[in-house]
Amino acid sequence: MFWETITIAIYSIALLLIFMYALAQLNLLFNYLRARKRKDSCPKFDLSNPDEVPYVTIQLPVFNELYVMERLLDNIAQIEYPKGKLEVQVLDDSTDESLESTAAQIKKLQQTGLDIQHVTRVDRVGFKAGALKEGLKTAKGEFIAIFDADFLPKKDWLLRTVPYFKNPEIGVVQTRWGHINREYSILTRVQAFALDAHFTLEQVGRNSEGHFINFNGTAGIWRKECIIDAGNWEGDTLTEDLDLSYRAQLKNWKFKYLEGVETPAELPVVISAARSQQFRWNKGGAENFQKMLWKVLKNQNTSFKTKIHGILHLLNSTMFLNILIVAILSIPMLYIKNEYAHLKTYFIVMSFFVISTIIFFICYWFTYKSIYGGGFSRFFEYVGMFFVFFSIAMGFSVHNSLAVLEGHLGKKSEFIRTPKFNIKSLKDGWKDNKYLKRKISPNVIIEGLLMAYFAFGMYSAFIVGDQGGDFGLFPFHLMLFIGFGFVFFKSLVSKA
Repeated sequence: MFWETITIAIYSIALLLIFMYALAQLNLLFNYLRARKRKDSCPKFDLSNPDEVPYVTIQLPVFNELYVMERLLDNIAQIEYPKGKLEVQVLDDSTDESLESTAAQIKKLQQTGLDIQHVTRVDRVGFKAGALKEGLKTAKGEFIAIFDADFLPKKDWLLRTVPYFKNPEIGVVQTRWGHINREYSILTRVQAFALDAHFTLEQVGRNSEGHFINFNGTAGIWRKECIIDAGNWEGDTLTEDLDLSYRAQLKNWKFKYLEGVETPAELPVVISAARSQQFRWNKGGAENFQKMLWKVLKNQNTSFKTKIHGILHLLNSTMFLNILIVAILSIPMLYIKNEYAHLKTYFIVMSFFVISTIIFFICYWFTYKSIYGGGFSRFFEYVGMFFVFFSIAMGFSVHNSLAVLEGHLGKKSEFIRTPKFNIKSLKDGWKDNKYLKRKISPNVIIEGLLMAYFAFGMYSAFIVGDQGGDFGLFPFHLMLFIGFGFVFFKSLVSKA
């Protein structure tokens, strides 16, 4: 009974942590719904008055972006803002032929009167954080707008974001990400589904109650004074945006989140690219938990509730580890349940934790409805999307859990950029992209084995016990089988 007891204890703790996270999401949902009823009373600059127009620098940190640089620069050149108060810095760490083609395009744009500079470095010290810090040394703007290479801000983006800085306490204005290729594939739809939840429920839910949120690395604008006061960009984690966000808010700078301002971007269309992005985000989240935990707990200007939400925010990525633990142990637990009759009461109590899934289902429905609208047909569509999303998210749990463990254990790794494709429709291809990895990750083998493992879990539902089987966990194992199967086969086809 020793190993059974250990299994039950670990399984119960992981379920409890997931439940606590679900309750936090539910609280964010209540915050989100309250916030949508409030009117925005934030003071704003009158940009029709030349005396109130501040100087803005747009920073474009790029590295080997051959396929999207022309699109990016053409888009930025269309931004509406007084030319005499706008500067563009292309922070280019590229080592391939894109460096030369970018330089040529920048020269053409300079001839149109646009103040655009090509900033290059000898090495990539600090990666993206290092490039942003280098550009800041010569930036003319009081405010620094940042866009990654796959983002396409609308013409009026600055006109809709800069005015909020009239409040001297605001250090950052962040906008919601949109998705130009949402409908490209199941993979892009799942990514969009997850990001939409973050950029509605979580960002609004935290920001509306004064809890810590994060600048998302792009599609936002900083007050230069805030960056300097918070200690400037640092490259010791893989999510320099989350790091600087917390350091700024710990120094009492306020963040303003604009759900109504959408900034379109391209989602990764190949699973290897999605893996790269997920690894960086999840490992960086764990690294920032290690870096920021005690700073958050010790900060005297932060309320207890904000500290709790902050800690859970920093632990976001660690939820994948709990999900993986629950998934793997669920099959032994199925056999334990049907072997030890005296544990019946325990398993009745444990069934309560299915409410975590119900909470996530409700929370995600409100975010889905806010973007696509309600109604029966939309709800029916949502149910299918939720099932697919949860299945594939669990299929990524091995990959993401390994990233989380590396982050918590302090293992350092390079900042691996996410390959861009310049893909908008099904007609666009990706297989000739020179930045794609051609080797299969060793993790794929584990994912294939887990697909088989959860197939065994479904089979076990028919044979356990002496009452004709136990199908309580069958839907869960089916989702895990589909999720790991999707990630496994897609990874083989896409050469992850």
